[in-house]
Amino acid sequence: MQRLSGKAALITGGGSGIGRACALLFARESAKVAVAARRRERIEAVAREIIAEGHEALAIECDVTQNNSVEAAVRATEERFGMLNVVVNNAGMVHVGSAEETTEDEWNAVLAANLTGTFLVSRAAIPALRRAGGGSIINMGSYLGIVGLAKRAAYCAAKGGVTTLTKAMALDHAAERIRVNGIGPAIVETEMSMSAIERMPDPAAYRRLRESQIPLGRIGRPEDVAQLALFLASDESSWMTGNFIALDGGVTAG
Repeated sequence: MQRLSGKAALITGGGSGIGRACALLFARESAKVAVAARRRERIEAVAREIIAEGHEALAIECDVTQNNSVEAAVRATEERFGMLNVVVNNAGMVHVGSAEETTEDEWNAVLAANLTGTFLVSRAAIPALRRAGGGSIINMGSYLGIVGLAKRAAYCAAKGGVTTLTKAMALDHAAERIRVNGIGPAIVETEMSMSAIERMPDPAAYRRLRESQIPLGRIGRPEDVAQLALFLASDESSWMTGNFIALDGGVTAG
């Protein structure tokens, strides 16, 4: 039996990077997958990949900062698949700047995408998970929800909020068999992080610098994160809630 057989999952930010990797892996483990994001062409492409492999998928246009959009996505997932068992809160954005350099609009946008979006999706999904008899919420945070980094004031604040929101929701809903855990990746080869590297004066030198800061010696891959998300989505982690796991090649070990 596949590890997610009989389960339906909603994955936000599912059109590329970590979200896409989670969607493909979950489907290969027999989950029915709703792929949600703002850019329809991206999520439709991922859904087509999944369907071409013989699995079930649904593309849902969704803005996680808008409650009506979030509620519609949860409703569409449950209506299509008859249940909702797993939620991956993966949508987010990054901003480079110190507190002094960050405008109020930039601050609000980063918190809305990363923290408020996680809250809105989770709040909308909890009744559906309850109807399913329990389930798993997986919040995609960052190692910067555990430690700080220069020029990431808003992002660190948002991801720090995701870390402790994860723990609070885990306690609130443990009795309902709704588990809530978080993943804190360091730099991963996604479109967002690679485009940030390309904007550096010397991209190759900056990439070597970032790799040198990782004890395991390489930048993460989306599939690295998807494998941990799969464990947290599956019944293999049924006695695990309220954990926030740094997946960072050893960066936070020292």
